[in-house]
Amino acid sequence: MVGHQNEDLFVGVDVGTGSARAALVTASGQVLKVATKSIQTWSPKPNFFQQSSEDIWDAVCYTVKEVTRYIEVERVKGIGFDATCSLVAVGVHGHPVTISPNGEPEQDVILWMDHRAQEEADIINSTGHPLLKNVGGKVSLEMEIPKLMWLKKNLSHACWDHADHFFDLPDFLTWKATGCDSRSLCSVVCKWMFDASPDTRRWCKELLSRLDLDDLLEHDCHKIGSVIKTPGDPCGEGISALAAHALNLLEGTPVGTSIIDAHAGGLGLIGCRAENVSPTLTSRLSLICGTSTCHMAVSKEKLFVEGVWGPYYSAMVPSLWLNEAGQSATGKLVDHIIETHPATQHIIDKIPEEMRVVEYLNDFLEKMSAEQKIPVDLLTKDVHVWPDFHGNRSPIADPTLKGMVCGLELASGEEQLALLYLATLQALSYGTRHIMEVMQESGYTFETILVCGGLSKNPMFLRCQANAVSKTVLIPKEPESVLVGAAILGATASKIYPDILTAIQKMGGQAEKFEPSLQVQEYHEKKYKVYKKMLEHQQQYRKIMES
Repeated sequence: MVGHQNEDLFVGVDVGTGSARAALVTASGQVLKVATKSIQTWSPKPNFFQQSSEDIWDAVCYTVKEVTRYIEVERVKGIGFDATCSLVAVGVHGHPVTISPNGEPEQDVILWMDHRAQEEADIINSTGHPLLKNVGGKVSLEMEIPKLMWLKKNLSHACWDHADHFFDLPDFLTWKATGCDSRSLCSVVCKWMFDASPDTRRWCKELLSRLDLDDLLEHDCHKIGSVIKTPGDPCGEGISALAAHALNLLEGTPVGTSIIDAHAGGLGLIGCRAENVSPTLTSRLSLICGTSTCHMAVSKEKLFVEGVWGPYYSAMVPSLWLNEAGQSATGKLVDHIIETHPATQHIIDKIPEEMRVVEYLNDFLEKMSAEQKIPVDLLTKDVHVWPDFHGNRSPIADPTLKGMVCGLELASGEEQLALLYLATLQALSYGTRHIMEVMQESGYTFETILVCGGLSKNPMFLRCQANAVSKTVLIPKEPESVLVGAAILGATASKIYPDILTAIQKMGGQAEKFEPSLQVQEYHEKKYKVYKKMLEHQQQYRKIMES
């Protein structure tokens, strides 16, 4: 940390699907140190995914202690938290309340990707309630209201009757850190169907009563929160004495109101800068890539987009409307394609230990391209993928959609794996194009695609994104955008920066550019037509089988 001895520092904490991470971040947005600790997931039934809030908090404390171990903690001026939009059930004395069908007491978190609440989501969508317009016309079974309905119906005695608070995981973390049970506008408006219109800002009693959840409104909405704060606003009196010891921070250190992990990526990403690229926030589509991918965009106007969540006022950037699209499986899909292919183990056995399989496949594709004397993109002329192996989040908003592959042969070697892998990256990129297309039809104008997260480290994926959507792609030179976004919350709460917009601009950093190749534009136009035909065909097959 030479050169940063006197600079103010912030801690950003990110709880993802499989791990908790913390970073020590400078006031200019440079990440000095990162620590990671895995967290456990249980899957007692197909499509059930559960975690432990105690396990998560222990992992958070470990990582924060690691990144602050060798510094004067007085220099840490603020801390911010982000996490997956998972549901946490907490009892009267702060102990976990089971959400598991098998009753394991420590399993009190329904993970975001849990799909147990399909029936409940269908019931909500059948109401035709006006608030559904804020979630693209359909509530997702990944959101919290369907999961709460499931808990009340299926675990009334074991969970519902004993729960004192239901938290979105980001809000659980700020509660653990401060003892303040305020909720983030980001969480409640994006995942809880809270009405956050500038002239409203309220829980919808009529909808909750209709869904037999009106008991959540009792005692001034005690279980789901009555104090709703904007991301980055100070939480309570800062770090509590108990949490200060657990986190190795000073009591009273400012804590910023939390944000969902993808939205933290949006905060850390949206302010990045590159030469000859417009800095206008409303002209950018941000991709936060992990197990899944979220596509975030902000606008000055209230824009409704079919199949896309939002618009949400001030849920990410104050005074701007947020729309959130996404793909349910992206990094997870790439891993699945590689891990389940018979050629993979042969590749692992022969490459150096420090080399990843995707690096080998990228090199293999470049060699194929050179041998055939064609651009890499054109190698997949006969291989096509529909990538919704875990349903479609946007813009079809159909969690029952399945993956499709066209162009398989009686082959199982490296070449087949490489082509299937490339076709999958292209299909994910066409998913971005499909999302971008419907958003632009509703009033957005995009000039640039911003990418952060795991897939942003794969140059083949970035090339596919640029070429498939025919837009410049920016990748921040500081690769940990999500952690920077979390740190921005702490920086805002500390008042080192007067507001979150200033913090975004000061901490956004520089970016690298990937420009689209005009040489392959016509090819991707054709592939995109095939992509959309695959959706049409899948829907036709269903009708035939259901007739």
